[in-house]
Amino acid sequence: MAYRELSAEEYADLQSRILYEDNHLLIVNKKSGEITQGDKTGDECLADAYKAFIAVRDNKPGQVFLGIPHRLDRPVSGICVLAKTSKALGRLGVMLKEAGLHKTYWALCCEKPIPPQGHLENWLIKNEPKNKSYVTTERPGAKLAKLNYRSLSSSDRYHLVEVELLTGRHHQIRCQLGNIGCPIKGDLKYGAPRSNPDGGICLHAHEIRFEHPVKHTEVHIVAPPPQSWPPVE
Repeated sequence: MAYRELSAEEYADLQSRILYEDNHLLIVNKKSGEITQGDKTGDECLADAYKAFIAVRDNKPGQVFLGIPHRLDRPVSGICVLAKTSKALGRLGVMLKEAGLHKTYWALCCEKPIPPQGHLENWLIKNEPKNKSYVTTERPGAKLAKLNYRSLSSSDRYHLVEVELLTGRHHQIRCQLGNIGCPIKGDLKYGAPRSNPDGGICLHAHEIRFEHPVKHTEVHIVAPPPQSWPPVE
């Protein structure tokens, strides 16, 4: 299979965002605005870009395998795990269902949460036409969403909040933080007053920890937030 040619700048950018790689896994730092896998927009996805990168780097004549065990929403940045083998993909899928991947996010919020540290449990229901989740009561179609949060620091305008994700629901962090009056910077869909210049939101998959699906060693990855974020001391 022939992959598209990458410019020198594209190649260097993709290379610089690799956080971890071995024969089974490729973990990269996704930019806000990138899609993890193909969708109806037809835009190139992150997985296809890295397939083209690997084909060039490794001088690979055949098809490059990159499976996607989990996705990050398009406006979200941060750690994205890709599987280079079907064995790793299958085992990562099981780990996700059994909460074997421990994920921490950083959110830059427009308000400081009160209390500054806590646990949120909400029933969420997804509105497909609007691509949006809503907090609801326990009822058919609703899914229970759980997370822990704590406030890390504040500036005069924004507040950095760390979120430990305990379940993986559609737009969970965005919806639950918005529901307590702490919308994420740039997230118009869930209550932010204005958009970010790049159209993204200030939600970042900051840290992940899990047992390697093949080697059974611990994998612990941390990705710094985008440089475009305003400083919060």
